Amino acid sequence: MPIYWLPEADDPEFFPDPEKAEIDPNGLLAMGGALSEQRLIAAYKQGIFPWYSAGQPILWWSPNPRAVLFPDQMKISRSLKKTIKKGHFHVRFDTEFKKVIQHCAAPRAESPGTWIMPEMTSAYCHLHEKGIAHCVETWLDGRLVGGLYGIAIGQVFYGESMFSLATDASKVALVQLAKQLQQWQFQLIDCQVSSAHLSRLGAIDIPRLEFTQLLKKLCSQSSTAPLNWTVHPRKRS
Repeated sequence: MPIYWLPEADDPEFFPDPEKAEIDPNGLLAMGGALSEQRLIAAYKQGIFPWYSAGQPILWWSPNPRAVLFPDQMKISRSLKKTIKKGHFHVRFDTEFKKVIQHCAAPRAESPGTWIMPEMTSAYCHLHEKGIAHCVETWLDGRLVGGLYGIAIGQVFYGESMFSLATDASKVALVQLAKQLQQWQFQLIDCQVSSAHLSRLGAIDIPRLEFTQLLKKLCSQSSTAPLNWTVHPRKRS
């Protein structure tokens, strides 16, 4: 079946039913469109996200199953608890969003390329300015050594990417995020696709249909999070 093409002039909130996504490659649903604020918000609310490489059109995905993490079910290993207890890392929210996304976009040993194109960086920085995209940063001796970024809608945080330049740095950021999200009444963290790293932290796979049904409920609910997450200074974790 041909992949649905999204003309830029079309309704920016329209997407095909995620249940029509490809089985192989898992979750490919549509291509085209634009990374506008309205299009991106509509995509996330329907369980869809952009992911593509240089030279490709924008590709929109909704994989099945979907990896999720319930904030109150996060697993913290003994070694990670020891790392947190030492207090070497300092965690901040929303102070260096562009730097976090740039670190996430940097080539890695296991993946020399990047899917975070310059236009994606620009689009998510715009969402950050609107109070929709947020980041968590892990600092060590005054250096940014880890973190993650994503989208917050209703009571859902959609994780996009994370990076780590020091052992456990991204894990510490995720632990602090889960704790804060619970205080702000968030119910779900979208992890997109499973990995051993996320599974060890408590992420599980659920059917896509169950995930999209959760979104219909949770995206319409209000959280107590402020528009700018930096209004709550972070202590050492």
